[in-house]
Amino acid sequence: MATEVQGTVPTREAILDCLRAAAMPLTLSELADKLQVAPEQYEALNRRVLAMERDGQLLPNRKGVLLLASKLDLVAGRVIGHRDGFGFLVPDAGGADIFLNPREMQKVMHRDRVLVKRTGFDRRGRPEGAIVEVTERVNRRLVGRLLAERGVMVVVPEDQRIKHDILVQPGETLKAQPGQVVTVEIIEQPSGYTQPIGRVVEVLGDIDDPGMEIEIAVRKFDVPHRFPDEALTSARKLPTEVEAADLADRIDLRDVALVTIDGEDARDFDDAVYCEPIEIGRGRRAARVPGWRLLVAIADVSHYVRPGDVLDREAALRSTSVYFPRRVIPMLPEKLSNGLCSLNPNVDRLVLVCDMVIDAQGATCGYQFYPAVMHSAARLTYDEVWGILSGRDAPAARRRTELVPHLQHLYELYRVLARARVERGAVEFDTVETRIVCDPAGRIERIVPYLRNDAHRLIEECMLAANVCAADFMQRHRHPGLYRVHEGPTPDRLALLREFLGTLGPGAGRRRCAELARLCRVGCARARPARRDAAAHDDAALDATGPVLAAQLRTLRARLRGLRAFHLADPALPGSDDTPGHQAAAGTRQVRAAAGRRGAGQLLR
Repeated sequence: MATEVQGTVPTREAILDCLRAAAMPLTLSELADKLQVAPEQYEALNRRVLAMERDGQLLPNRKGVLLLASKLDLVAGRVIGHRDGFGFLVPDAGGADIFLNPREMQKVMHRDRVLVKRTGFDRRGRPEGAIVEVTERVNRRLVGRLLAERGVMVVVPEDQRIKHDILVQPGETLKAQPGQVVTVEIIEQPSGYTQPIGRVVEVLGDIDDPGMEIEIAVRKFDVPHRFPDEALTSARKLPTEVEAADLADRIDLRDVALVTIDGEDARDFDDAVYCEPIEIGRGRRAARVPGWRLLVAIADVSHYVRPGDVLDREAALRSTSVYFPRRVIPMLPEKLSNGLCSLNPNVDRLVLVCDMVIDAQGATCGYQFYPAVMHSAARLTYDEVWGILSGRDAPAARRRTELVPHLQHLYELYRVLARARVERGAVEFDTVETRIVCDPAGRIERIVPYLRNDAHRLIEECMLAANVCAADFMQRHRHPGLYRVHEGPTPDRLALLREFLGTLGPGAGRRRCAELARLCRVGCARARPARRDAAAHDDAALDATGPVLAAQLRTLRARLRGLRAFHLADPALPGSDDTPGHQAAAGTRQVRAAAGRRGAGQLLR
């Protein structure tokens, strides 16, 4: 029979079609004959079948024939345990979860993959099932406390959704003492009649040791916190500083006052910003209008991490750095994360720059991307920058005298961009974040509110402008890329909003978008003492609209304050592919050179 193949190995769908068409169940060799698989591809077919068994698509019986799980009325999915002993199967195909009673949960652990047969309904009317086959054991290592119970050593898992105590054989405790936190490797998985058996492979220490909660969390959630020797060896081969050969085909921005602005406890610095006022015009004879040149520089990790190498594979495995109080688990070895790819002050670093031209209305007139080398002028914090800009920290302003004009330019551009956001009618919620404060021993002392200021928003606007340019660039060139979809408001909240907007007249939601955004900001401002005057001004403006409409708008403002999931994305840059770009008439030597240097990229509108 004809099969759909990927290379010379049949696809999963071809295998399933063959088994569905067969008059009786087939063995692996019979399946290979039906699909006309070459002998040299037999092992590849076997691996694919094993993967399908692991994913619950196939179920081999004791005679070695392959059965379709769908024909057996079996449901494949992942087990979610509950701290009270029972659990649920979340089906891969969707639909209602299937209840698993405590007796069935004795066969498996939280997150295992299984095949379940429906057996009826429990007393609460929920679908109930029985485990037929465990297709994948996820829990190979667990973290927990070692206890001695009647002369038998057991490890009680830290994750309360796992109700099995792991038996530890004598001599397999690594000399850990009862009460200590350990990592145990499971040798024998549980069944309906036996407990799991394991051996201690790591002793973390006593439960009250400083930082123990972080060590437990790292292992509980399987955060990759150790790099293999191959990755560490590859990182050690890299230079400790930027070398002359690295500067080829890069724009030299080392005399541009790029700075990093991060939190007080930041460990690595991967973005820097710079802004200066310029004049914008089309051609030599065109009238010049004021504008801004904004540079956002991102550490160029791609210069050191090549696609497919060991460092790239390890970075893909981690996806991101993980931040804990007083500790960071980096995505790359420390030589890169805190060294070559961290924009530390007073050292040369390789970067990728988004070079933007923004007019006085906050619209991006043009942009280009190019590789460069920079020399960070300072490592600044949000509080320090805000103290300088607000005039509250005179010592900081004296200490950063040379940078004050550049920070003021950034702040002026931020206000332009923020004003443009208001005019677009974008809704922005200013929520209260929290920060964990630890004592000198590393124990969590308290959790305090983390107040944001305009220095935070300044950086956010700069990063947003660069991201919009990157998205526009990828869209123009039809280049695929990853993107995040923000969760929208619930249907109930949308219905409530539409119902209220209907009371303001036809089309009120569309015509009053900017006004709704302003009212939302006023509602948030009431929680900030520094902005109560502005809130009072807006209340006066509401009163001027009349008592009925003012009452309606105040109710809408209160509802918008609760609409935390409401989100309006910024529009993409205007213009088409053939729109000529704007050129800056003034700017630093390096920025001007970047616009005309070969290979630096065309300035796009």
